[in-house]
Amino acid sequence: MSLIPRRSSVFDPFSLDVWDPFEGWPFNNNLRSLSDHIRSGFPAETSSILQTRVDWRETPNSHVFKADVPGLKKEEVKVEVEDGRILQISGQRSREMEEKTDTWHRVERSQGSFTRRFRLPEDAKVDEVKAAMENGVLTVTVPKEGPKKSDVKSIQISG
Repeated sequence: MSLIPRRSSVFDPFSLDVWDPFEGWPFNNNLRSLSDHIRSGFPAETSSILQTRVDWRETPNSHVFKADVPGLKKEEVKVEVEDGRILQISGQRSREMEEKTDTWHRVERSQGSFTRRFRLPEDAKVDEVKAAMENGVLTVTVPKEGPKKSDVKSIQISG
């Protein structure tokens, strides 16, 4: 087990994760890091659903996305492909209906909506995307096209 946070080697231009190049540096303790400053803009009760974590791995045959969406039903999650190459995973958790006779002692479960967007590579077959949800984990599988055969054309040299 590593004590170093895992950073993905995949560039995600639409990620809500903000990289702070000065994170961990011994600056003045009164200064907040860039990531703390940006995260402070979100209310605490919605921050965990806004920061829905997604793993993206590439296999020889497909791209596989796994998103943690605990407590959501499949009807509350949407998977879409926009503009031909943008995979969008979104969802919303609503607040539970309150009864006038109920006394709440603690509310820690987050509510709100989230959206994660990923630019798919050229080899993705966007017409064959499949999604499944099991035990609070959404799995989206995007098949890949086989390697393109390069056409080699021989050119006759004159002279």
